Amino acid sequence: MSSATAEFSLASKFRLNQGTEIPVVGLGVFQTPPGAITEQAVRWALEVGYRHIDTAAMYGNEADVGRAVRASGIPREEIFVTTKLWHTEHGFESAQRAAHKSLATLGLDYIDLYLIHWPRANSPQDRLDSWRAFEKLQADGVCRTIGVSNYMVRHLEELLAHANVVPAIDQVEFHPFVFDPGLLGFAQQHGIRLEAWSPLTRGRRLDDPTIVAIARAHGKTPAQVLLRWCLEHGIVALPKSIHHDRIVENAQIFDFRLTPEEMTRLDGLHDGQRVGMWNPSDIP
Repeated sequence: MSSATAEFSLASKFRLNQGTEIPVVGLGVFQTPPGAITEQAVRWALEVGYRHIDTAAMYGNEADVGRAVRASGIPREEIFVTTKLWHTEHGFESAQRAAHKSLATLGLDYIDLYLIHWPRANSPQDRLDSWRAFEKLQADGVCRTIGVSNYMVRHLEELLAHANVVPAIDQVEFHPFVFDPGLLGFAQQHGIRLEAWSPLTRGRRLDDPTIVAIARAHGKTPAQVLLRWCLEHGIVALPKSIHHDRIVENAQIFDFRLTPEEMTRLDGLHDGQRVGMWNPSDIP
């Protein structure tokens, strides 16, 4: 294990450009079955010390997330909850209706972070109308922080040319195999924090020899190396699991650091192989 002192902990947060703070690691619940399985996973995560849960209207499990948060006994302000606007709900009025519906389904008083889930829309104007709705939702206190997901540089440029509020977050598929320094640099330049979904490649690339070798050097698992890689790049990581031992394992990434040479090796794994259903680079 590296003897270097790691500067993060599970309680660590990144400060966002809209004045809020986001925990550096969260539990994702994409493809987690609605009902008791999702609720149990969230409760386990909160017991372990996670304070960040990421859901979406499309996942169908907002209600389960809300129940687990309410049942945890943890003060609401200590738990950061994200949900998202599905691409079929773009538009000024429809985006507001969708946000209020998500809030009611969650059973919470506010949404910590509300994201445009995908830039897919009938037209660029629909995306911009959704963002106007987001700005109103934030002003009305429905959501404390607003951002986007799966936006590439050109989508961000379009938005920034018209927005009154700069997105706080761009949640994208991010791991060494889709490492995009151009997007990362653009986001950093504009004060937008990247957040990684599927940081563990949905388990498909955990046997990569480079990742395995680096994991062995630190006495860690490949999954822990990938999550630490995100943190070293200043990216919020959202690992997903419904298994207690994996939820615990994914939180044990704060007692080691990757060396600059290891980061370079991991960055060099980029081959463009995504695990997501759509490639946002193909969305006009």
